[in-house]
Amino acid sequence: QVQLVESGGGLVQAGGSLRLSCAASGRTFNNYAMGWFRQAPGKEREFVAAESWTGAGTYYANSVKGRFTISRDNAKNTVYLQMNSLKPEDTAVYYCAAKGSVGLATTAASYNYWGQGTQVTVSS
Repeated sequence: QVQLVESGGGLVQAGGSLRLSCAASGRTFNNYAMGWFRQAPGKEREFVAAESWTGAGTYYANSVKGRFTISRDNAKNTVYLQMNSLKPEDTAVYYCAAKGSVGLATTAASYNYWGQGTQVTVSS
């Protein structure tokens, strides 16, 4: 079992930055590939970014490529999402997720554990 707790969300103006953190506890963190997803009101949950268990492989949704960066610190059992050049359309609840195998994935169904989410609101 892995417990995930996100933090770092908030209200920011368009063009600003935020860094989300996801602290993991439970089983060995570095055995899991990690991902970030988001869900806006009235929309389905969508993939944002993923990172392999080693951190060597990353993948991004086209909508955030070049603006967002996923990273992990296995010593701290934490994964991060650095979000720059934020846009109003980035407004959503952001969730981190852990996948119980090493390869990264872009579908929510591939992930076994989820955090409670953190709200990100970008004003225009």
